[in-house]
Amino acid sequence: MTLDIMMPFYGRFDHLKLAVESVLAQSDPDWRLVVVDDVYPDLAPGQWVAALEDERVTYIRNEVNLRPSRNYMKCVGLMESPFAVLMGCDDIMLPGYVARVKELIGRFPDASIIQPGVAVIDGNGNPSSPLADRVKRLYRFGGHGPRSFGGQPLAKSLLRGNWTYFPSLCWRVDALRQHTFRTDLDVVQDLAMLLEITKDGGRLVLDDEVVFTYRRHSESVSAVTGPDGSKFAQERVLFAEAERDLTALGWHGAARAARLHVTSRLNALSELPAALLARNRSGLRSLLRHVFGPSAERSTA
Repeated sequence: MTLDIMMPFYGRFDHLKLAVESVLAQSDPDWRLVVVDDVYPDLAPGQWVAALEDERVTYIRNEVNLRPSRNYMKCVGLMESPFAVLMGCDDIMLPGYVARVKELIGRFPDASIIQPGVAVIDGNGNPSSPLADRVKRLYRFGGHGPRSFGGQPLAKSLLRGNWTYFPSLCWRVDALRQHTFRTDLDVVQDLAMLLEITKDGGRLVLDDEVVFTYRRHSESVSAVTGPDGSKFAQERVLFAEAERDLTALGWHGAARAARLHVTSRLNALSELPAALLARNRSGLRSLLRHVFGPSAERSTA
């Protein structure tokens, strides 16, 4: 089985080069890489990818800037294999990623999502363990070795604290195509997609073998939208909708996790010092509302 690796691109050339080279270095050579350039101003990165002499690599440049969610959906439309990855253009696959994911798909044929083992690096590629990732480990399911989860336990766990790493996930393409990456939630669209697939009966396989490195740095969308509160405004919409939908399913424990969203509130609290230093009054109001207020009204988008 060929694994599709879709790489939406808008970012640093050096990071992109490392990401692409990590795919080229896979021990299992049966993969297809498509880099989808979202009109990054510098043409040099795209020219470098396009010049690679490997028939497995395709470079596409969008005609207009689609922004993350629409670019993800374009990538989904370009997928040809049963399973695919939406890899970050600043992350790094270890050489065994493709082989390990294929092994897990074979062992869990009903899986909709594969979460392999992940290590975290900083902007310079050094091992890192910031607070956000230590919290992820607290909420991740326990146990050892590959294990499968679904239904209310999975929804509840993800809503308590989204411990997955979106760019490392391998998705069943049919499951992705049943839904859409929401443009109104372009910072938390990964959690929205995970919840939709879980509500539809999809299962997630969690593995411990580290085959992917996730880059966490100050230029990421999540890092930029934290202090100004916009990320948390999206989270309030998502939690309110999740509470409604999960209550209708009878998943009351998961609905309660959505209503309380304790970890998200604490995350917003941790962003207050940065908002204060920046003298961002609107950001402060948004953060305080998220920490102490109820969920936002549901989106009408």
